[in-house]
Amino acid sequence: MAKETRIERRLDRNLARASTPRGAAIVIASVTTSITILAGAMMTVIDRDNFPSIGTGMWWAVQTVTTVGYGDDVPVTTAGKMVAAVVMLLGIGFVTVITASITGAFVARSRQKEYDAGPGGMSADQLADIIDRLERIEAGMREGA
Repeated sequence: MAKETRIERRLDRNLARASTPRGAAIVIASVTTSITILAGAMMTVIDRDNFPSIGTGMWWAVQTVTTVGYGDDVPVTTAGKMVAAVVMLLGIGFVTVITASITGAFVARSRQKEYDAGPGGMSADQLADIIDRLERIEAGMREGA
């Protein structure tokens, strides 16, 4: 297997923190917010004529990451369009992949719990207790017969 990059290791650590729905929401919100802030700041620097303030850049980034896209602020320069393309792909792709990964982890954990619980939702310990009780009952019935 190929070596993990630093970003992959960091992503793995963050996904591991998402063991609860609340943790998952925090990870998703953190990634989305990070992409938005970085994109808004970059657009303000790269396409200064069309995004004269950080507020304008952030407004554009929020529209883009959330895929709303009002179109009131659009990049015009080639560099701005390239940043926009990356943000669009990250906004729809990266956030979706993170959400799917976390959802998949919840489903896998739920299935593992069901598997561990055994038939009828009973755990192996519960089944062993029932078997022991049945054996004692049968032994008592044999002695009484």
